Amino acid sequence: MIQLERRQRVTLIWAGLAVVLSGFEGSILILALPAIARDFHAGTTALSGLGSVLALGTLGALPLATLADRFGRRRLIAIGVAGFSLVNFGSAFVPSLADMAFLKLFAVCFEVLVVGVATALIVEEAPSARRGQAVSILALLSGLGTGITVIAYPIIAPHWRWLFLACGIGLPLSPLIWWLLPEGKTWQGVRVTGSALRLLMQSPWRRRILILAAMFALLAVLLEPAGLLYTVYASAVLRWSATEISILIVVSGIVGAASYLAGGYLTDRYGRRGPAIALTVATAAATSLSFATAAVGFFVGNVLWSGFASAATPVFGAWSGELFPTRARATAEAAIALAGAAGSIAGLQAVGYLAGSAGLGGAIELGGVAAVAGALLLFLLPETKQQPLPE
Repeated sequence: MIQLERRQRVTLIWAGLAVVLSGFEGSILILALPAIARDFHAGTTALSGLGSVLALGTLGALPLATLADRFGRRRLIAIGVAGFSLVNFGSAFVPSLADMAFLKLFAVCFEVLVVGVATALIVEEAPSARRGQAVSILALLSGLGTGITVIAYPIIAPHWRWLFLACGIGLPLSPLIWWLLPEGKTWQGVRVTGSALRLLMQSPWRRRILILAAMFALLAVLLEPAGLLYTVYASAVLRWSATEISILIVVSGIVGAASYLAGGYLTDRYGRRGPAIALTVATAAATSLSFATAAVGFFVGNVLWSGFASAATPVFGAWSGELFPTRARATAEAAIALAGAAGSIAGLQAVGYLAGSAGLGGAIELGGVAAVAGALLLFLLPETKQQPLPE
């Protein structure tokens, strides 16, 4: 177990609450997508377009993240929670898929902001020898939020609007986060000067952010279409019911939860670069397997995909935090997410174009080549295990 001071525990509790809410609200669309598609008579091309619009929401997170580097972590996390809760609550009343896409565009912006700033805060405040484990707990809490959706939706399916109504709970909780989440000591101890984006364009930060951005863009070519459309694939191609899909998600979630903790331990013991490369290649292979086989392979592949990707989350969370200075850490997280959004759009558009000829599964599977190529770029980054955070 990680030994934390009282201030660190309070930080983890309230930052954790923010990512629980983000995990819950952000997972509703994916789990309920088959029902949403039926209600709005949307096919694969329309759903790929929806995913591309959502990826554009990451654009808004970048300028907001620069504010977190300039004015602190606490307020931006609270504002982000209020923002995505309000927009997701409004999604319960949309009359069309286009209106859903418009509102979720803003929700994604705030969700990316909260996850990125909360990760930066936890990396900064955790003991240096336990940063990976601290980020793994944060990731586990995000998974807990997703678990709420997984448990609730089969009970109320196909009434997906009810879950969006429940998102209103974040509105009264956001002021509590503002008041009770301590501002990070690490950020307070740094003198902020100039633009965070300008700082990241200086050496050695420029090279590091370009490599990580390229890697996450290539990985997203595979993972974004797979993550958005796997419930549609299970429903439309494999003919699974909402209950069967939820069973898969529950099993994958249990494996993923254990893998979050395992990944945190693994990276604190063996470093960042080696585990990151191995887990990224394994994630790409398992994801491709999911869509290259029938029902059994889909189930096994999804469970392995969840395990490898979850284990990689604290590895990358700790590594990306250690690679960049405190004065621009939240901005770097948002910039990397923005690059991932560009890869997401490319992957979704490719799937929408190729699904007619290669089938939905075959179109998604092709993205595995890009993901492996991205993993190889990580050899160019330095090992940062237990090194002091750059200011």
